[in-house]
Amino acid sequence: MMPRQVIDKGGPYTVRPMHSYQQDWLRPMTSMTSKIARLAAAVMATATLTTFVKAQDTPTVSLELNKLEKSEKGCRAYVVVSNPTQTSYDAYKLDLVLFQTDGIIGRRFALDLAPVRPDKSTVKLFELDGTDCENIGKFLVNDVMECRADGAPAQDCLARLKVKSLTKVEISK
Repeated sequence: MMPRQVIDKGGPYTVRPMHSYQQDWLRPMTSMTSKIARLAAAVMATATLTTFVKAQDTPTVSLELNKLEKSEKGCRAYVVVSNPTQTSYDAYKLDLVLFQTDGIIGRRFALDLAPVRPDKSTVKLFELDGTDCENIGKFLVNDVMECRADGAPAQDCLARLKVKSLTKVEISK
């Protein structure tokens, strides 16, 4: 191939083909480099999977809205609190928001679940005075107001809380 002359800003430059050593970045990986790259990818995938599995296996406290029934004062809610962990919670207070069936907030209140004993499920009742059960659309766990385990503040209580409902009324966080 014959070099060509290129004029750029008034000066002649010669354009030459690339030498083979200049094209190294274009070559496929050697078998050794390829093995190292595959090993690094496998290590990273294993570490990510291990972290994911540990996060999935982490025992959590769960709150189940089990039953709503009409009461003399309005509506009575039954919740099942399950703690499969070995941690004893001496404070576990939720900030709960009740939404009406039309989506409008009906009320906001604190729900104290303590004590939450280790490796135990318990049923808690709470009264919703002046509220008709048929007008409840859903509950939202807005936040965990207080969470203490063995006398010390506990971390990530909202993130580790699981919620579900066995009624037509949904509960979420």
